[in-house]
Amino acid sequence: MVVAIDGPAGTGKSTVARLVAKRTGMFYLNSGSFYRAITWRVLRGGDPEDSDAVMRVARDIDISISEGRMVVDGRDVEHELRSDSVDQWVARHSALPAVREQVNKRLKMFANTMDVVVEGRDMATVVFPDADLKIFLDASIETRAKRRYEQGTSELSLHEIEQSISRRDNIDKNKEYGRLRVADGALYLDTSHLTIEEVCDKVVANIHGHDKTSGVTRQL
Repeated sequence: MVVAIDGPAGTGKSTVARLVAKRTGMFYLNSGSFYRAITWRVLRGGDPEDSDAVMRVARDIDISISEGRMVVDGRDVEHELRSDSVDQWVARHSALPAVREQVNKRLKMFANTMDVVVEGRDMATVVFPDADLKIFLDASIETRAKRRYEQGTSELSLHEIEQSISRRDNIDKNKEYGRLRVADGALYLDTSHLTIEEVCDKVVANIHGHDKTSGVTRQL
């Protein structure tokens, strides 16, 4: 079974997907972490503006998941993937079609061997268009910026984080390939005024009672 969760940055996708996977016994896949791992590797010794170099890293990088944490070239880098420097470049790198192709191949490889909850920007539209259940999480920019600010992983001010998220949204929504949009048949859920547990309850309920024949976008 594939549960595909899409949405912009800061909507709680990662937390929700991780908790839903734990509650249902499925495997959690964070597509964004794959892109962040590639950008992290590029920043370690390459030119982030060199598209060819980025694509080579995407093709050759050794990425694995150990106990839910990203491992690059044998090193646990989970705690380094949400730095301001990675945030600055990851949207541009993930917009490269060749990079997306490499990440999508890796995601599909995992999904072919187990039941997964996978989240990202185009999981239900491009990577898993036939997913058993499609979810789109959304929230206001103000809410998303506040959540990121309260995580304490950024050195930016709240206003600067809002600007960064706005720029990221613009890039994600206008990508030539894999742009952010609500998939046909997806369950749309605004998380602005919901707790993580409330969002998880809704997603889990739909996993248990999903209707594979539905092709109409619904709002919860």
